[in-house]
Amino acid sequence: MVQAPRSAAVDRGMGVAIAFLAGAFALFFLLPFAGLVTRAIREGDTWELATSGNARDALWLSLWTSTLTSALAVLAGTPVAYLVSRSRFPGRSIVDALLDLPIVLPPTVAGVALLTAFGRRGILGEPVESWTGATFSFTTAAVVMAQALVAAPFYVRAARAGFDGMDRQQERVAYTLGASRTRAFFVVVLPQARPALMAGVVLCWARAMGELGATLIFAGNLRGTTQTMPLAILEAFEGGAGLAGAVALSLSLLVVSLAVLWLFRAAGGRSAAS
Repeated sequence: MVQAPRSAAVDRGMGVAIAFLAGAFALFFLLPFAGLVTRAIREGDTWELATSGNARDALWLSLWTSTLTSALAVLAGTPVAYLVSRSRFPGRSIVDALLDLPIVLPPTVAGVALLTAFGRRGILGEPVESWTGATFSFTTAAVVMAQALVAAPFYVRAARAGFDGMDRQQERVAYTLGASRTRAFFVVVLPQARPALMAGVVLCWARAMGELGATLIFAGNLRGTTQTMPLAILEAFEGGAGLAGAVALSLSLLVVSLAVLWLFRAAGGRSAAS
């Protein structure tokens, strides 16, 4: 007879603890953004700094390179994720680990690795320059390459999870009905894995948009050519604009990122409903 009240007291205490931890967690994540908005309102030249020519160029470069990186990840990463999900071969665990390696590596290490492979003295970069005169490093293409190395694995990981979690029986039925592997992939597999693929695109795009370390080392910080928005924020913080410039550019990037992520979610919701 005493056990029930004691259990109710324990449940209430657990509920209070969970509510406190959830509130502290939410506060920890909301306060920095509240501070960013508050500081931007207090500064008198936020709008001018956020809409300057340098800020517009950096934002546009970040937007289209991140979008291109995501498209390349979908194009090349989808078949890779599908093959790893469906195939069984020696060394599969090693391939799986290599696909995840850029996720855990510091971005600066990824930048140095890109230089050793595609830089002017790199394994591939040196012969390409000697044969064609073209270089990879410190160009806009280097921005996309840096973003792809650190961001594409997020898409591949999400896509593979989607392929692993789907009902394979429907795929087998499609084969028994005479569908080719390609037709079964587009008609049966992709619709089932679409939510995971969309989530992977969002993760890939967001990671590419925020990429800093690998881009700085491999592509440099050249205005109008390789200076993405994170690099512009870093330059503003260390330069004459100071914290006010960094706040203005950060708020601009925050607003644009939220808008694009909302569009991704809206598109994902419409595709799921259809």
